[in-house]
Amino acid sequence: MPRILFAEDNENLREVVTDYLSDNGYDVDAASDGDKAWNLFLDERYDLVLLDVMMPGMSGFDLLRKIRSREDVPVILATAKVQEKDQLLGYSLGADEYITKPFSLPVLAAKCKAVLERAGGRAMTGKNFTDGSFSIDFVTHRVSYGGSEIKLASLDFDLLSYFISNRGRVLSREQILDRIWGFDYDGNDRVVDTHIKRLRKALGDYGSHIETVVKEGYRFV
Repeated sequence: MPRILFAEDNENLREVVTDYLSDNGYDVDAASDGDKAWNLFLDERYDLVLLDVMMPGMSGFDLLRKIRSREDVPVILATAKVQEKDQLLGYSLGADEYITKPFSLPVLAAKCKAVLERAGGRAMTGKNFTDGSFSIDFVTHRVSYGGSEIKLASLDFDLLSYFISNRGRVLSREQILDRIWGFDYDGNDRVVDTHIKRLRKALGDYGSHIETVVKEGYRFV
């Protein structure tokens, strides 16, 4: 049964959503604010996080930042805001999906199902990932495709691992630089393009799974 962490300060909405998702096959932990949700996140393991954007104390955006600093669990943001800049901010922070209030409960359940299916569409465990004849072992750093082993430099292996952990999500050059090169990197962000070009070449035909998203970044599909 998929586990969902749901953060919402409106008590009535929190109870209604929790009951509905529970009745539809989800195990839901509900929190009334961002701080309580963060404490739950640190103590438990979740398959999906559903966050209200406007909460007292820690906002949904702030909580999303903290979650992304630790894990790549799928996140849906629920918000009454419809401005494009707010949606772009959420996506830039790593949100997988948005749902606008007031929302239909069946639509919410459908979005949860779709996001979970995207996140788990390929076989992945904490130690390895397989997709047809492609496989990567995150412990031994062995990568193979079509029965042949692929030798990758350490940084390129980390880059590939980051893409796979965020499959389906658009990653900006800035996000990639922060995660792979570190926050103190002060070089040109075009180094990302160079390494992705090299990684695609090393992966052969499988390199096409790393897509360029014009003016946004890259995505592993």
